[in-house]
Amino acid sequence: MFHKELKAFPKNFLWGASTSAYQVEGAYNEDGKGLSVQDTKDVIEGTPDFKVASDHYHHYKEDIALFAEMGFKAYRFSISWSRVIPDGDGEVNLKGIEFYNNLIDELIAHDIEPIVTMYHFDLPYALQLKGGWSNRETIDAFVRYSKVLFENFGDRVRYWLTINEENMMILHGAAIGIGDSQNDNIQKDLYQQNHHMLLAQAKAMQICHTICMNAKIGPAPNITSIYPKTSKPEDVLAAQTFSAIRNWLYLDVAVYGKYNDIAWSYMVEKGIEPNMEDGDFRILREAKPDFIAFNYYCTGTVAESKIGETDLKTGGDQQISVGEYGVYKGTQNENLQKTEFGWEIDPIGFRITLREIYDRYHLPLIVTENGLGAYDKLEEDGTINDDYRIDYLKKHIEQARLAITDGVDLLGYCPWSAIDLISTHQGFKKRYGFIYVNRDEFDLKDLNRIRKKSFYWYKDVIASNGEKI
Repeated sequence: MFHKELKAFPKNFLWGASTSAYQVEGAYNEDGKGLSVQDTKDVIEGTPDFKVASDHYHHYKEDIALFAEMGFKAYRFSISWSRVIPDGDGEVNLKGIEFYNNLIDELIAHDIEPIVTMYHFDLPYALQLKGGWSNRETIDAFVRYSKVLFENFGDRVRYWLTINEENMMILHGAAIGIGDSQNDNIQKDLYQQNHHMLLAQAKAMQICHTICMNAKIGPAPNITSIYPKTSKPEDVLAAQTFSAIRNWLYLDVAVYGKYNDIAWSYMVEKGIEPNMEDGDFRILREAKPDFIAFNYYCTGTVAESKIGETDLKTGGDQQISVGEYGVYKGTQNENLQKTEFGWEIDPIGFRITLREIYDRYHLPLIVTENGLGAYDKLEEDGTINDDYRIDYLKKHIEQARLAITDGVDLLGYCPWSAIDLISTHQGFKKRYGFIYVNRDEFDLKDLNRIRKKSFYWYKDVIASNGEKI
């Protein structure tokens, strides 16, 4: 749809960027922190572990000063559950509380709004040994953890995100590094884990609204529009089915307190629907999110999949559609360019996704991840000329403004990532940040922070409230 005149970004728009604890903090065993599943998993060959990462734990003041120099209005980060409660459900680690208190206070001192993710892929390892999310008792552990966060930080944190990319943990757990279920029926176990996470999320939302009267809370899945490969009805049907399984299952429960009908039918057909207890749906219905946060990198394109096909891909990370016999088949979209790491680039799809989510749920939206992973080069003169990242973000911001003009209530834009960190799949060589961290896969070097060209560009974007891009 063409607009003669574009609406401006809202006056108090939350321009910022994002990170996660295990990918940026380091200090994996310092000051009483317990191990998480990210500390104990087998890392991909040729990539580093997360023990040091970007060492944000020791550099947070320097990093926040750089965020402030860029003009951030918000910083979306996650809290490490095992830094706050080392075994997930025992004693609270006061040193962990102290670190996040200091981090939050430092942000506020620089007029940066903290947006806190409560859980970002890093379940305490001690809970994993007890069955992880397959164990219904983990719900209670998460509820207790939630109370600790709200009671300690709720006086200053006004925006809370519950669980980052819950849908990706279920659909691509192995790629993210958490899919180690011992159950014979792995899919059924994953959807049982999902049900437990949805209940934990619902309870956390209710507690937040009770303890933090001035705060807002919402889910944070990875959502993207799904295109049919062709106009063939079978392809359209496959796209609709995959969208229900990938997107709407998670948001329908979070917003409406009910499972998506198509996704539930899919689970019943396969015999993988979760076991319920009396009162579960009441708990889900009573949770009322204030907004929807979501991560977007690219759209997906799928085609019909027939039973018995032999060309179906069954591996891949969370941004590359794979497939399932008789349900859908992931395909490439010849209309889109790709990044160096094989992810398709679709700025217009970003606008489509914004419109689709808002039309379905009519809740304010916050973009909590969107970015370009690339091989950034540190030049001899100390510069990093990441024009490709500027081009990517520029096109997505343009589409965000078009979506606002379409009528979407968009509160903020926090791309991935504020500073270079360890990619879950490709290590440190796949860089996303506005700030370069001087290390490589296994050589920590000096960990110096260096402003990229995109740093200065984004600074101008924020200063002009999106007018100068």
